[in-house]
Amino acid sequence: MATLDRVNAKDFDRAGDPDADTDGTAADAVGTGTTDAAARPPHARDHLDLRADPVELTAALIDIPSVSRDEARIADAVEAALRDVAATIPEGMPAVTVERIGDNVVARTHRGLPQRAILAGHLDTVPIADNVPSTRGVDTEGRDTIFGCGAVDMKSGDACYLHAFATLAGSPALKRDLTLIMYACEEIAGEFNGLGHLADSHPHLLEGDVALLGEPSGNVIEAGCQGSIRVKVTARGTRAHSARAWLGDNAAHRLTGVLSRVAAYSAGTARIDGLTYREGMQVVHIQSGVATNTVPDEAWAYVNYRFAPHRDTDEAIAHLMGVLAIDDPLVDVEIEDVSPGAAPGLDRAAAAELVAIAGGVAKPKYGWTDVSRFAALGIPAVNFGPGDPAYCHKRDEQIPVDMITELSDDLLRYLTTAPADDGRNATAPAAS
Repeated sequence: MATLDRVNAKDFDRAGDPDADTDGTAADAVGTGTTDAAARPPHARDHLDLRADPVELTAALIDIPSVSRDEARIADAVEAALRDVAATIPEGMPAVTVERIGDNVVARTHRGLPQRAILAGHLDTVPIADNVPSTRGVDTEGRDTIFGCGAVDMKSGDACYLHAFATLAGSPALKRDLTLIMYACEEIAGEFNGLGHLADSHPHLLEGDVALLGEPSGNVIEAGCQGSIRVKVTARGTRAHSARAWLGDNAAHRLTGVLSRVAAYSAGTARIDGLTYREGMQVVHIQSGVATNTVPDEAWAYVNYRFAPHRDTDEAIAHLMGVLAIDDPLVDVEIEDVSPGAAPGLDRAAAAELVAIAGGVAKPKYGWTDVSRFAALGIPAVNFGPGDPAYCHKRDEQIPVDMITELSDDLLRYLTTAPADDGRNATAPAAS
């Protein structure tokens, strides 16, 4: 990562005075399920100062519980804070619009700048494990650290993105228009995903030249993501007492061909935009039988295939089915989940410039993230957030303070650097 001087919000203030008063107002919220958090009674709101140090903002966000499908409180707080930002836009500068759609909050600048950058993060967390409110201490390496549910996944990323938007929305230093998307229900089934709902119902809100997702990436760019397919393979047989096994037909034995072919599978690699993606196919869950003295009449296994983004979903499904090679009429395959991959898009200048500012090194994303939703819209997207993803969902989830500060600095530097004229054919970044 690049070493940068600390960038303060006041450095980008419209008049150099962080306390300056203006007559700007926010646009009314629009859209299905729109609510105005400012209209709620004060006791029902949590105050967030988006221009404060993103370290303190991280702790404040952790302190608002927001388990999936229970994000109304944090969405209220974020909406109210963004409306406060919109109300301080200088007179004569295009207004900042703030929209609340369900528990998803979208804020946008409208300067007519050469590019639009999308800053996206999810508001929800996994269930709390006695780790809210946040605490401050030192990690095993002696670093100043914030502990708490969502610290790394991904309220520290949210804090950096909210801080950047609030700092630059009314600043002449901003070089790219901004769309900030804080959305609900990322941690549960895709059918509930707030970003997916916005893409379906309000696609214009997702228009942009590059998208940044604040998922933890260790403060380096993780570009694109691999796709994922999950299938359930079910074998049928005939139940019998194991002492008279010849009267039955063991369903578990019928699965052995599939299991052996998956076990023998040699995963491939794909080189895209200088990054190497590594595929994988694994049996991840298997079950059969009703008793230890009974020949099972049903057995099933889940197979998960992670595929590089050079394959589309149709090609990936065909490849998976070719490996399974099922020709037994008593064995069925059901596709339960298909998530497309996302190409890294590092040949686009808007993405390559971010890589350069963030240290010049990019890594492939082996897992699946919501960058795929942007890629499906033709927008290059990267994961760029503070923290070690190995701490996601853990009881001791934690984020070192210096990682928040460093990423916030890099993000502000990127958004205040004039973009290149050409959106393609950028010099490929170094791969890691």
